[in-house]
Amino acid sequence: MYGKILSCALVGIEGIPINVEADVNDGLPTFTMVGYLSSSVKEAGERVRTALKNSGYHLPPKRITINLSPGNIRKDGTSYDLPIAIAVLKAMGLFCDVDFSKLVMIGEVGLDGTIKPVPGVLPMVHSLYDRGIRQCIVPLQNKKEAMLVSGMHVIGASDLGQIVGLLQSEKCMQIDNDGSIVDYMDTEDASQIDFSDIKGQNVLKRGMEIAAVGFHNVLMTGASGAGKSMLAKRLPTILPGLSLEEQMEVTKIYSVAGLLTNSSMLIRKRPFRSPHHTISEHALVGGGLVPKPGEISLAHRGVLFLDELPEFRKNVLEVLRQPMEEHRVSIARVNATYVFPAEFMLIAAMNPCPCGFFPDRERCVCTPYQIKRYQSKISGPLLDRIDINFEVQQVQYQELFQNDCLNTSKEIRERVEEAREIQKMRYKEDKVMFNAQLTEAQIKKYINLGIDEHRLLEDAFEKQRLSARGMYRVLRLARTIADMDASDEIQKKHLVEALYFKNCEVKKDVF
Repeated sequence: MYGKILSCALVGIEGIPINVEADVNDGLPTFTMVGYLSSSVKEAGERVRTALKNSGYHLPPKRITINLSPGNIRKDGTSYDLPIAIAVLKAMGLFCDVDFSKLVMIGEVGLDGTIKPVPGVLPMVHSLYDRGIRQCIVPLQNKKEAMLVSGMHVIGASDLGQIVGLLQSEKCMQIDNDGSIVDYMDTEDASQIDFSDIKGQNVLKRGMEIAAVGFHNVLMTGASGAGKSMLAKRLPTILPGLSLEEQMEVTKIYSVAGLLTNSSMLIRKRPFRSPHHTISEHALVGGGLVPKPGEISLAHRGVLFLDELPEFRKNVLEVLRQPMEEHRVSIARVNATYVFPAEFMLIAAMNPCPCGFFPDRERCVCTPYQIKRYQSKISGPLLDRIDINFEVQQVQYQELFQNDCLNTSKEIRERVEEAREIQKMRYKEDKVMFNAQLTEAQIKKYINLGIDEHRLLEDAFEKQRLSARGMYRVLRLARTIADMDASDEIQKKHLVEALYFKNCEVKKDVF
């Protein structure tokens, strides 16, 4: 007897259909599994046999062969337990009249027959839906996650007996979603932090607002206690909201990483990730025997905050360079190449010296060599990928007690969203959402400078020895500043401010 059930494998955040085939035939009583399997999948044989026995389904003393195809894709994890168990039961003749061709099963099986949750259900179900599959059986704890795929008929099961009962009565073919995607959205918490908590630092606030509008990378350099970390943590409160498509992208990544909970399904807020400086390069970009997304992918469409930047190991910082340009991470393994999206805004903070008080020579005890060695931990190519680079000054005593009611997070977010709409309309025919994402060809298409502006940019290019990448970043920044002024053309004042925030020395006669 033969049975086949559809399941799914994950490669990165993409699901690939897997056919789980079972054959029960005469021969020595064995339970053999083939199909390029990892050790965790091979162990499914013992779990399934025991689970079926404890659920009241005794396997016949025959030769049972399980094949997971296609055979050139490595299978890993415990999500194949459920389809293996049902395929064996089908091969034993329990479901003669059930059509399994458009039904996918995903889940781990406990020894007592319970169905346990697995990571990555959302991207697997979404990928299969795109291939025409409209019904799925998943663990009960993963049901809300799977129901985020609109149009998919989802059944949440708690044990094998429940699934067998549904299949034999064919009720599963009639069950539809009992809710809408809105019912399973993560509710936004009322944040206890606000941009108005930042006292003084007007130039710094201006720079962060520009960064929020155009999704630009930022490096803040300043003494300890000046407010760098405080400001970075409040940046998400002024960022524009995620579109539904972006919410699904971010939620898929968190699903693969196993970070979704039953109480927070669809992620609606832009991620904010702040890893400790002891993090390894594999934890930052992703990796492992079966690669999982790292911190930069978990920060997709959001903020990656690196505090005390020079304290990170140099090899860790250097792995950021390629993802910052390509907006994705490719991890090659012998069996496959795993691709994770990494469209993030880098916000970094650092002290000017090891003790944190330079250039205050009354308090700074660092030698010139120590200062140079400390600052040189940040490579030139990495700095070249930073759009906004400014020094953070200490707050004056009088500023600490000022009430800045005009710069609350709500007020700033409204201005940010207005400028964001300008970008959205301009780039509606391109796959661009923010000015920071513009390619060189798109810069030439959308950015036209006048004679005076060309002369200013040329002067800065030669005197400041800007690289080609640095010049393009200045243009992207100037485009964002012009959008904030609702200006179609980039004017000289926009270029001057962009050069200032890029840390080019044209600033003293401007502000």
